[in-house]
Amino acid sequence: MQPLPTPCPADQVPDATAVDAFNTAYRQAKQQHAVFVAVENQGRRWTVKADALTADPHHTVADDAYDAIRAAVIRLIRAREIRSDSCAGPVYFVLYDVETEHRARQLAAALHAALYGDLAPLTRAVPETPS
Repeated sequence: MQPLPTPCPADQVPDATAVDAFNTAYRQAKQQHAVFVAVENQGRRWTVKADALTADPHHTVADDAYDAIRAAVIRLIRAREIRSDSCAGPVYFVLYDVETEHRARQLAAALHAALYGDLAPLTRAVPETPS
């Protein structure tokens, strides 16, 4: 498997639907000392997962990035795009019940970028006011 770029573009976010696929993607992130990111098919819906524990021990996520991620998750919950039991960190992130694979990949890529300090994709994917 090729190393994922950092941050990972939506079309390269791994599909970790099966246990083996999840384990492979997670193991690869650990070996690369990168933030884990993946999407999983859950029937007719999708789940986005990210985990900063796989990143380099010196990798830090700034407070403003955490704040932006939490605010985006709240907006997604209020818009009923994800379930209210979705998790917004501090190191593990799960967005449940995303309607389409395309949207799940968009959110996964935006979350991955935010965990590396680039908030622009998250701002585009989950704007503060509906566009």
